[in-house]
Amino acid sequence: MDLVGGYYDAGDNVKFHFPMAFTTTMLAWSVIEFGQSMGPDQINHALDAVSWGSTYLYKSTANVPYKIAAQVGDPYKDHNCWERPEDMDTSRVTYVINQTHPGSELAGEMAAALAASSMAFKSSNPKYSYVLIKRAAQVFDFADKYRGSYNTSVGQGACPFYCDYNGYEDELIWGAAWLYKATGSQYYWNYVQNALPNVFLSSGQFGWDAKDAGINVLLSNLARPSQKVLTEADKFVCSLLPESPTKSVVFSKGGLYFQPGSQGYFNLQRITSHSFLIVVYSRYMQDAHRSVNCGGKVVGPSRLVEFARSQVDYILGSNPLGMSYMVGYGNKFPRRIHHRGSSLPSIVNHPQHIVCKAGTPYFQSKNPNPNILTGAIVGGPDMNDQYADDRTNAGQSEPSTYYVAPFVGVLAFFKGLKG
Repeated sequence: MDLVGGYYDAGDNVKFHFPMAFTTTMLAWSVIEFGQSMGPDQINHALDAVSWGSTYLYKSTANVPYKIAAQVGDPYKDHNCWERPEDMDTSRVTYVINQTHPGSELAGEMAAALAASSMAFKSSNPKYSYVLIKRAAQVFDFADKYRGSYNTSVGQGACPFYCDYNGYEDELIWGAAWLYKATGSQYYWNYVQNALPNVFLSSGQFGWDAKDAGINVLLSNLARPSQKVLTEADKFVCSLLPESPTKSVVFSKGGLYFQPGSQGYFNLQRITSHSFLIVVYSRYMQDAHRSVNCGGKVVGPSRLVEFARSQVDYILGSNPLGMSYMVGYGNKFPRRIHHRGSSLPSIVNHPQHIVCKAGTPYFQSKNPNPNILTGAIVGGPDMNDQYADDRTNAGQSEPSTYYVAPFVGVLAFFKGLKG
C-alpha cells in the first residue's frame, strides 16, 4: 500500500488518519462554500491542499472492503523524540482497520472527506471527482457494514491521542449526509433520516471527534430539512452568542469564548470550527429568510456574521495582548511553537542527522523557532487572555491542521464580504 503523502496532525511526525480526514473534509467544505471568494490564485492553492489530503485518503483505502490504513507511526516512540521529519527513525508501523477489527468513525469520516473533495473538484477535474465519489461510497459501505470503534481496533495507537469519545454513529450520519450532498442519491437521504431519530446529537459539539453541530448545519441546507435539524442548528447558534439566555460558553474579558470549567488549552480548535459553522449557517439563514430565536432574543444572519468576526479578529490580533495567534501574521505572533519542523534547524543550515534525543535541547531552548510555520494557528490563550510563548506548553503553543482548515473557509467568507 502506497502511503506517501498526507498530513501530520500537529507538531509531531505521526499521520493520524482520523483528524487528517476531518481536516480534508473541512478544506473541501471551505472550497465548496467560499471558493468563489478566494480568487484565482488562492483557489488553486486551496485545491492543492484538498488534493494532498484526498489523494492520500484514496490510497489509504485502496484495499477496501478488506482493510483501510488507519494511522502511520508509533505515537509513543515518536513523542519520545524531537526530530525533524527528514530525520525521523522511529517506528513507522501502519495500523489498519478491517472486517473483524472495524473502525466506523474513521471510515465514516474518510467517506465524508472523499465525498466533499469530490464536490470541490467537480468542475475543475471531473474525472478525479468521479474517482473520489466512487471510493467514498465504497468506504461508507465498509463503515456501515462492519461496525465498531477504532478505539478498540487500533487500541493504543489511537488512544489517548485521538480516541473517539462520543461513538461512531455521528460519523456514519455525517458520511451519508456528504454522500447525499455529493450525489443526490435517495439511498443516502433515507439513511440519514432513518438514523437521526436513534442518535443523540449534541447541538454544541463539532470537531475532529464530534460531528454533531456540523451535521445539523449541513442538513439544514439540504432538501427537506426536518424541524428537528433546524431546531438543533438554532440551538448551536444560541449556545454561543453572548446575549443568548441559553448560551453554554463563558467569555474572557477580551471577548474570546471558552467551555465552562476548561483551562483554555487547545481552545482555538473549537473557535475556528465553530466560526466556520456560524458563517455557513448565516448564509443558509439568509437564503431561507430565517432568523433564530434564542429564548426571546431574535437574531438574524448579520448578527451571526458579526459574532464570527469578533472571534476571527481576536485570533488575528484584536485582543488584550495584541497577539496574532496565526503564525507569521502581523508583527506579534507566537515564536516558540510546539512543532518539530519549525523548532529544529533546517536541512540547509544543519545537514547532519539529528537523532532522537539530540533534538531535546532545541525543544527546551528559549530561543525563537528558526523556521516560521506561516499560517499555522496555535492552541491559543487561556481564559485570562494570557499566552505563554513556550513550546513546552503544548496546550497553548501547538498548532494543528484541523485548527486552520476551517479557518480557510472563514477567511474566504470575510474576504468575499469586502469584495
